[in-house]
Formats: sequence, C-alpha cells, structure tokens
Amino acid sequence: MVERTGNRLPDPITLFVIFMGIVLVVSWVASFLGLSAVHPQSLEEIRAINLLDAESIQRILIEMPRTFTDFPPLGLVLVVMIGIGVAERTGLIETALKGFVRSVPGWLVTTAIVFGGLMSSLAVDAGYVVLIPLGAVIFHGMGRHPIAGLAAAFAGVSAGFSSNLILTALDPLLAGFTEPAAQFVDPTYRVDPTANWWLMAALVPVFTLGGTLVTEKFLEPRLGAYTGGLEVEEQEDLTARERKGLIAAALTVLVTLGIIAWWSIPENGVLRGPEGEIAPLLSSIVALMLFVFFLPGLVFGLVTGKIRSDKEVASMTSETMSSMGAYIVLAFVAAHFIAFFNWSNLGLIVAISGANGLQAANFTGYGLIVAFILVSGFINLFIGSASAKWAIMAPVFVPMLMFLGYSPELTQAAYRIGDSFTNVLTPLLPYYPLVIIFAQKYEKDIGLGTLISAMLPYSVVFAFTAIPTLLLWMFFGLPLGPGAPMEYIP
Repeated sequence: MVERTGNRLPDPITLFVIFMGIVLVVSWVASFLGLSAVHPQSLEEIRAINLLDAESIQRILIEMPRTFTDFPPLGLVLVVMIGIGVAERTGLIETALKGFVRSVPGWLVTTAIVFGGLMSSLAVDAGYVVLIPLGAVIFHGMGRHPIAGLAAAFAGVSAGFSSNLILTALDPLLAGFTEPAAQFVDPTYRVDPTANWWLMAALVPVFTLGGTLVTEKFLEPRLGAYTGGLEVEEQEDLTARERKGLIAAALTVLVTLGIIAWWSIPENGVLRGPEGEIAPLLSSIVALMLFVFFLPGLVFGLVTGKIRSDKEVASMTSETMSSMGAYIVLAFVAAHFIAFFNWSNLGLIVAISGANGLQAANFTGYGLIVAFILVSGFINLFIGSASAKWAIMAPVFVPMLMFLGYSPELTQAAYRIGDSFTNVLTPLLPYYPLVIIFAQKYEKDIGLGTLISAMLPYSVVFAFTAIPTLLLWMFFGLPLGPGAPMEYIP
C-alpha cells in the first residue's frame, strides 16, 4: 500500500507547485468568506488575504527574485556543501569510514558498523554507497551472515539519520525552514543550526546500543548460518598513502578546532560579542562547518595525490554545486510556497485555530509531542525527502505549537525523530533499490518484503528509545542545543 500510494505522488518540486496553486485558490476562498482568527498574544484579528487580487499578484512577481535569494536554507546549505563536497570527492569521508570500521576488534564490529552508519550522515550519500555494502562484506569475511551486517549498517545510516555527534548539513537545512515558520508568530525569532545538537548527539549512543542488540540478539539468530555459498571476499586494507592522508586530515581538524576554540572560549575572543556572549559563534556555525570539512579534505587530497592543482579543487567544488541543482529548484518552489502561506495569513489562521482546538480538547503535553512524532513518521513513508516534508509541515506545526508554549526547536527535534526511524521501512527511500541489489549479491531471492521484515525491529527499537529520550529531555527541561529552549515564552 505504501509503495503504490507513494509512487502515485508527483516529484517534490511538482508537489510544491501544486501546493502553491492550492494556497492561491484557498486564499481567495478564505478571503471571500471572511475567515479570521484572533492572535492570542496581541489580540489582533488576523484576516485571510486574497493572493489573487491585483496588489498581491504584483507583490508575487516583483518580489520573486528576493523571495528566492532570501530563503534561509539556500545559502546555508550551499555554503556547507562546498566543504563537504571537497571532503567527499577527495575520498576522505569514505576512507575514514573504512578505516574506522576495520580498525576495531571483532567483538566491537557490530557496534562500529552501526556507529559508523550514524556518523556517515556527515556526507549524506556516503553511508548508503560505502558503508552498507561494507557492512555485508565485513560480516561475510568474519563468517557471520552478510545480511545482518548489511542491516546493521542500513539501520545506522538511515533509521538514525538525524543523530550525529557533530553538526551536519541537515542541521542548517532544517533550521532554515523552522526559522521563517517561527517568524509567523515572532518576526524576530532566530533558530540556530545548533538548535538540536545536544539531543541528536545524545541519541548516538542510544541508537548504537539499540542497533547492536537488534543485530546480535534478534536478527542474526533469526537468519541463522549463512549458506549462500559465496566465497569470502578479501578486504583491501588502507594504503600507506591513505593512512598518511588520514593522519594529516586528523591533525588539520584538531588545528582548525583549536583555532575555533581560541576564538570562542575567552570572553574577549574573536567570536564573542561585546559583552562576552556567544551569539556571534552560533551565527558563524555554517561558515565554520565549511572550513572544518574543506581544510581536512584539501589536506587529504594533497597527501594522497587526489589533488595536484588548484584546478582540481575548483572542479570538485563545481561538481558539488552541480549536484545541488535539484535542491536549488526545490528551494525556489518551497520558498514561494512558504511565502504564499505567510502573505495569505493562512498559516497563522490554521495555527491559531489548531492550537485553540488542541487546548479545548486538552490534548497537550507529552501526548501531543508523541502524536506529532508518529504523524511525521507516517508521512515519511510516502515522502522521503526530509527537507520537502519539513517545508510543508513547518509553516503549520511550528506556529501551532508555539501558541501552545512549545519552542520551534522542540517541534523541529520531534520532527527529526519521526522522520528518521521509518526510513528503513519505506520502498520510497531513493536508496532502497540499491540496498536490495547489495543484498541480492548474497541472497539472490531476497526482495522488498524480506528486507522490510529484517529492518522492522530496528525501526521499532529506535522509535521506542528515541521518543522516551525526548520525553525525558522535556521532563528535565534540558536545552536541546546551545541556547535552544524547550518552551516558547512570548
């Protein structure tokens, strides 16, 4: 059912164009009917604006270039991807993943594969392409069932996609959608890329332990001994040049982080404000991420010979930007969908009405957050793109929960949890066919149902560990990231 329904959905870009058309028509109907809502803070009456009148059409056309270029996620993601692109194309991320997984003792292999999968979200596609087949190869070489190794890597890469010890490109991307949604309610509200950092980092050991236990205590016994007959593949070790490159890259990371610490820790540091506040540091996170990825990638490429001239570096960054073409077009239509929602006041009216309805039904607190996580997880079965879903959901749910006293950072964190653990269950995940091809190398008859049934325990365990972790975070009132509160106080 999920596969059939999802396949009928148009491309996310087309989906946003359809939504834009719907907003235009609904704004005309809502304005004609005189729909409105009373802002619970300012007590101002918010009336629906007709976007099809002459004034609004002029605004749409005149402000179209600025609507696109001012879209927060656009610049944030493209800047970070310059650095990640160099690190990925020089082979640094792939080599680091291989070196990490192969350097651990045998009894820690499962844990290392799951952990490596979680950390692979630093470079979005690397884990799918490198670590998932590598997990199968390593298990097969150890005499263990290769499908179990593949499943462990797949769980880490996909089911725990949002969790990482350090910031990834997804952090500024989602924050860029959350901030304009929050500004429906509070025009001065800022959402930093670090908004969920501490919670996402805390989930790494939770998911690592959960993925290890599912693999070793449930999946491997269920699969039994591997009888596929495929000969054990010889695993290539890292070359001497790759080892030197990794050491040089690691030293570069340490030096870069040391400089950032030197600029950030002293109260009169370069990245501190006039009164010692850390706001300049938080606002510089995206630019700092560029250098944290770019410089080690550059050094690794020079040491390994992947980079011989400045032209190759320029080519790598150009290729990275070329690969972002689909995202840039998606950002264009998403920016206008959010702008239309904002200009029409429909988002604010829906948020206020929804918040009033939830309050009247007394549906708030932990139950509301859990319900939102489950809704996010269900929608994820049909729309795979994290940014596409959040661009649709944020303008409604972020303001709605703000009116109920929940911070945009908390709503974003709940969304990220729901968006992750069902990834391994949906055939609409773009990499699902690739994972099946990897699996069929060892089990020729393996299909969609077999893979989903193997991954279902991971999804359940990740859900039943991540959701309580967030609820405990709420119970103790812990910040979700630097300066990221749980509550929204007008």
